[in-house]
Amino acid sequence: MAMTRIRVGLLPSTMFIAGTAPVPKVKDPETGVLATDRDTGETLHTLTVFLMEEGRAEQMKLTVPESGLPEGLQPGVPVRVVELFATPWARIFNGQLSDGVAYRAAAVELVK
Repeated sequence: MAMTRIRVGLLPSTMFIAGTAPVPKVKDPETGVLATDRDTGETLHTLTVFLMEEGRAEQMKLTVPESGLPEGLQPGVPVRVVELFATPWARIFNGQLSDGVAYRAAAVELVK
């Protein structure tokens, strides 16, 4: 089943701040196998960012390939999110429906 990827449009005034340092994304917690990009095989990382737009702030968890992470990325640092996509998902686990939106970016850049 193909997943729908939706490009996220951002206002020119949108700002992001890194909330956590990036960590490798784990595909299988039991074996410790890391998640990789399907096309490139590159290791994926997750980090939390805060999106600030029009007087409100939203916490977002992003998945970013290792090559898209800059040196010096630390919590509290202003960043720019490059090529942000949203992928809605849903699954049934133990008879319960879980759903949400996964966010993926091509890169995160430090704002200077």
